[in-house]
Amino acid sequence: MSLPPSNSESAGFELLEPRIQRWIWSEGWTSLRDAQERAIPALLGADQDVIIAAATAAGKTEAAFLPILTNLLQDQDSIGAVLYISPLKALINDQWDRLTRLCDELELPVIAWHGDISASRKHRFLKSPEGILLITPESLEALFVNRGTSLAGLFANLRYLVVDELHAFIGSERGKQLQSLMHRVETIIDRPLPRVGLSATLGDMTLAAAFLRPNAPHHVSVIESKGSGQVLKVQIRGYAESRQDFSVPPEGEEVFSADHAIAEHLFQVLRGSNNLIFPNSRAQVEWFADNLRRRCEQGGVPNEFWPHHGSLAKDIREETEKALKVGGQPATAVCTTTLELGVDIGSIKTVAQIGPPPSVASLRQRLGRSGRRPGEAAILRSYCKERQLDDGSPLSDRLRQGLVQSIAMIRLLMQGWFEPPRVQGLHLSTLVQQCLSMIAQRGGATAADIWNTLIRSGPFAGLEQGSFLSLLRSLGERDLIAQTASGLLLPGVLGERMINHYDFYSAFVSNEEFRLVCDGKALGALPVSRPLTVDQRIIFAGRRWRVTDVDTEAKVIAARPDPGGAPPSFDGLGARVHGRVRQEMKTVLLETDAYPYLDTTAQELLAQARGTFSELGLAHSSMTESGGKTYLFTWQGDWTNDALAILLTHTGVPSENAGLVIEVEGGRASLESSLREIAGWDGIDESTILADVQNMVQEKWDWALPPALLMQSYARMQLDLDGAKALAVKLSSNHD
Repeated sequence: MSLPPSNSESAGFELLEPRIQRWIWSEGWTSLRDAQERAIPALLGADQDVIIAAATAAGKTEAAFLPILTNLLQDQDSIGAVLYISPLKALINDQWDRLTRLCDELELPVIAWHGDISASRKHRFLKSPEGILLITPESLEALFVNRGTSLAGLFANLRYLVVDELHAFIGSERGKQLQSLMHRVETIIDRPLPRVGLSATLGDMTLAAAFLRPNAPHHVSVIESKGSGQVLKVQIRGYAESRQDFSVPPEGEEVFSADHAIAEHLFQVLRGSNNLIFPNSRAQVEWFADNLRRRCEQGGVPNEFWPHHGSLAKDIREETEKALKVGGQPATAVCTTTLELGVDIGSIKTVAQIGPPPSVASLRQRLGRSGRRPGEAAILRSYCKERQLDDGSPLSDRLRQGLVQSIAMIRLLMQGWFEPPRVQGLHLSTLVQQCLSMIAQRGGATAADIWNTLIRSGPFAGLEQGSFLSLLRSLGERDLIAQTASGLLLPGVLGERMINHYDFYSAFVSNEEFRLVCDGKALGALPVSRPLTVDQRIIFAGRRWRVTDVDTEAKVIAARPDPGGAPPSFDGLGARVHGRVRQEMKTVLLETDAYPYLDTTAQELLAQARGTFSELGLAHSSMTESGGKTYLFTWQGDWTNDALAILLTHTGVPSENAGLVIEVEGGRASLESSLREIAGWDGIDESTILADVQNMVQEKWDWALPPALLMQSYARMQLDLDGAKALAVKLSSNHD
């Protein structure tokens, strides 16, 4: 057995309860990690909010719970309780297993509470609310709705509120729900609880502090791990493919494509170890998992490749997780974002990314899985598909948008930059849900009750009283709420039905896919989160389509073929790209360096992109004309580009955000005239500007908002209208 840390080495160790010290010895620890050492004095007194930020597998859970459990054990008369909130049921199951091993020796109960847990196990906490309750925001919401009158007693002994994977909540509807639930817990027990956030390191930890304690972020202590200085090994492989590779082959036929070449390379380099492969869609996950499995069968070897995405049944996902974790046989998961968060899947050798990652932050989260053993490097293999060029190739293909974006994101990762969460959303959809939840919790509530709890002192502060009353009127008109003669708000007939449905407890909807239909024939499904208007062009199955109608309720887009030249390989409807990434892309195109981590094909593709960039004079000009169109390079993020495209279209110049470039119908003179017009506006009238946007209902309860608030909510979260106006001013002055 290893010797315990000496007092000279660890002042924090001496502060821990003796049984916890013995557990540390039995685990063979020779020292506490940096974050663990610093968290002990910060958390022992249960008198402050604390964020513990460190990389995956850096011991954040123990950093929080070693001092928290010591605090619980200090009171001999009664055992306190801890509310631990996690974004994933699978993560709760992991933590239950992890904490139970420690807490069994301490005779402290650990109760997991989510939809897959039996009622008898949950009843244990209801009967004796002590120890650690592991719960999702949705299950906590269900407690408020179904056990509202008993919550004061249930939460009376709470001493800490712990939020795991804090960074995963910031800026989202689910995060706003969590803020509201934390505030409502404190309202019920009539005292603040020390809030403890466990998080990956964010670029700006003040955002995490502002999320954890919105009304007093400056009082939140942040413990950021110094890190281990992990080595990163990177290779970017390029693949040039014909346009036919992007089209759908006839039924029953399979065309050898770049995907086959990528699958062959993955099969050769990943077999024999545990890895993660991230394509950019569920369809690609299925294709690569199937192709790689068949390669195992053809080679007469056991399968090592397993799919993992949100549409798969729970037992299939768990089978994949088990294959990775058990370690008896090599296993590689082909997955979506489902394996980004901290579910324990053991040590991963390589992370493979097919196409550009959704974001630098996402790439960083994925790489946190690799190289976790001491002395091991994290390994990233990036696979980029680009089309062979011809005279009709679109500009974004000629600039090798996918490859250049991948390079830019990896460079930013190496620089330690990643996207900050977008925190400017109004989250009115979640406010609707929280109003209904509060009414259900209390068996009726007044408008003043809701205002005081959720808005005046709660997480929706900033909403004006007039807007709040407009919202309540809209809920009444839709029969979600009804008001008695005394002014008490109760669920309406529709409201009652929705509150009693299991789906009520989640504040968010996953990105739903729209079905694309042409002349009554279904072409397939695609996720759409970007602004969608009639006459807009979209890319699907390697072809251009012109939108003729959008049915937001049925989630159907009617379209007709559009003959507007060859479509780019980027569809323009994927993950949104931050402005810092686009600026780094420009830097990559400006430079002449040959990056050593690119293979020969990727080097050639990058040289082509730099040649096009130079030929078009894009180092000094933001516009270029071709084929009756003007292409505007803003080097800004998609929130700004989407907004500017909408503003330009409103002035009579049809424009579309195509990712790296805004495509504008007509010549340069008309574009410059429109930019000057926008630059001269005193303000932006959202109701006029957004009149043609068909898909403003983005979040779960947006349909219940009055039109003015829906537009306001959409504009704040989906667009940067102020940034677009400022960009118009800048571009106008550059071309005067």
